[in-house]
Amino acid sequence: MTKRAYVDVHILQTVPPANLNRDDQGNPKEAVYGGVRRSRVSSQAWKRATRMHFVDRVPEQDRATRTRKVAGELAKRLKVRTEVDQEQTERIATALLAPVGITAGKKAGATAYLLFVGNGQLDAVIDLVADDAQELAGLDDAALAEAVKQLPVAAQFRENHPLDVALFGRMVADIPALNVDAAVQVAHALSTHATEAEFDYFTAVDDANEDHDPGAGMIGTIGFNSATLYRYASVGLKSLHDNLGETDAALDAVDVFVESFARSMPTGHGNAFAHRTLPSLVAITVREDQPVNLVSAFEKPIPPRQGGIAELSAQRLAEEQLSSVRLWGDAPAYTAHAHAFAPDTASDKLAEAFGAAVTFGELREGLREQLAGYFTR
Repeated sequence: MTKRAYVDVHILQTVPPANLNRDDQGNPKEAVYGGVRRSRVSSQAWKRATRMHFVDRVPEQDRATRTRKVAGELAKRLKVRTEVDQEQTERIATALLAPVGITAGKKAGATAYLLFVGNGQLDAVIDLVADDAQELAGLDDAALAEAVKQLPVAAQFRENHPLDVALFGRMVADIPALNVDAAVQVAHALSTHATEAEFDYFTAVDDANEDHDPGAGMIGTIGFNSATLYRYASVGLKSLHDNLGETDAALDAVDVFVESFARSMPTGHGNAFAHRTLPSLVAITVREDQPVNLVSAFEKPIPPRQGGIAELSAQRLAEEQLSSVRLWGDAPAYTAHAHAFAPDTASDKLAEAFGAAVTFGELREGLREQLAGYFTR
């Protein structure tokens, strides 16, 4: 691929009363934008929800784990592959990580900080020592450290990145060699309108209470709000291809990300609010200049109205796309969208800005066909 390109994903999604993503007080996160307070869901919350959504859609070997228990994971895999006992596999695992600079934590089998590593990468490290595990287990600590010092452990973590790491990157502050630049940028989701915090006062009944002992077993409050959210993410095709090294893998990664980003939902207080919804709009633009977040469409908040907020938000988003193209003259190389609105002004504007409406499945298929050309130029 000789040209850079970016896949921008624009989503409008209406969420009922919910507490998707809590602040340090346990209330829904918020932000002031356009002079009014908005509902906010952090990018980290939606990235994790996206990762959790594609867990069942991606083979285990192509997935990653974010954990402090990397040494423990290595020890577990080594024990499965060999007849070495648990104590010795833990010694070998700790010794394997030491030359890389991954230091041990306070608990057995734990590292000093969270690491984002691929399941296939862990297996590749085990491949380095599995055949010699019995011999390594018989060495004292100094001899074991010397024996594994020259093994290319770090190289296994720098190659064959799983989907999660290729998309979302990895940062290890004190081991720059393990860093992976993220191919995806995710914005904090913001409501297209002003929101106000509300509180649900609830009680729990003690079922064993006698009639003469009235009152609740407990009382409490949960903060919540409801909102039509604008969600945005951008995938850098060159970075993704560099991280994965294969065209088909990169095309698969874009498809999995678009589907999982659209269908996922943070789970905060999910049992209390059952807030799962699907987006009313997913719009895609492929740009060859730079990613463009269209959140400025909502700098002036959508006013409350009887007909609802989502359709007016869609119309405003389409108008922002058209205005941006007119102002800068940088029309996207490709656009597509799927929406759930009835034929009206909003759908007309969406068609003008993003082309004819298609189903979500057709959107994904068309995007893949379009992107294939970027990897063959």
